[in-house]
Amino acid sequence: MGNERIRMLDRLFPARYDFHAMLREQADQTVRGVSSFLAWLEEGDLSEPVELMREEQNADDIRHLMEDRLMESFTTPFDRQDIYQLSRQVDYILNYCLSTAVEMRAFEVTPDPAIMRMANAIMEGVKGLARAVHLMEGNHHQAEAMIKDMRRWEKEVESIYVEAMAETFRSKDPVTILKDREIYHHLRDAGKTLSVTLDILHRITVGIP
Repeated sequence: MGNERIRMLDRLFPARYDFHAMLREQADQTVRGVSSFLAWLEEGDLSEPVELMREEQNADDIRHLMEDRLMESFTTPFDRQDIYQLSRQVDYILNYCLSTAVEMRAFEVTPDPAIMRMANAIMEGVKGLARAVHLMEGNHHQAEAMIKDMRRWEKEVESIYVEAMAETFRSKDPVTILKDREIYHHLRDAGKTLSVTLDILHRITVGIP
């Protein structure tokens, strides 16, 4: 669809909801959620991650509301599928953090340096993502310029994962290896999901006229 036609539709059917604001709210909520995950790890007592569960539910509520608004809206500021996919992938990042905490508690896996390093890399990536989402409406060129730098955090998670698994295979018993791999893999998946999220953000920013 050409830009002129999009502008004509915008005039005829003004946007009913502020999807940029909703994406900003979800990104900020995700930062709060990952921050709660880090705080839980730093406690190190494997208590029930109540605050993280609360923040994850708040993020789900924001995403569900956005999906309802998408169904009601005739026009959106950019492709509605991109809005949906960006929101869904951001949600997955926090889901993986919660899964990590739940399984660490169930399997009695205490935080080790590799877990802390991966979690901190995810935190930095999510904070960068939130900053880019905030810039997307008013300065999408700057948001696009930030994406390349943010990709280093996914690479950092992957590097730590490989390093940690190599050390685990060298020095631990089979049961511990299985437990560690499960936990490390959730964090690795969060990093990979960050990468997918950045791909979607890149597609959105280069497509904004």
